[in-house]
Amino acid sequence: MRTCVDQLMALSYIDGPRLKAEASFIANRLEALRYNGMISNDAYLDAGSIYGAFEMFANLIDMGVPQQEIFSHLKQQLARARKLEIKYPGLNSAIESGRAS
Repeated sequence: MRTCVDQLMALSYIDGPRLKAEASFIANRLEALRYNGMISNDAYLDAGSIYGAFEMFANLIDMGVPQQEIFSHLKQQLARARKLEIKYPGLNSAIESGRAS
């Protein structure tokens, strides 16, 4: 998930559909990883906060919230994603392994 946030923050502009797509990707990957026993229920629940935030940010964009505020919120998610990676080593890699090339 750290990689998801990093990629979004590297963009000069973030639109709602892009954030919704990332939220959907994370949700689907987390579900698959939990179902296959590759992550714990705790990791699944903790990581769910990131995709929930992405969906909220997408709604904020649709409401006309300035990009500067969206990027500020994304920085907070980056800090959260880093903490999750420390708490659940390999979580970022497991999620990103499902990304289509």
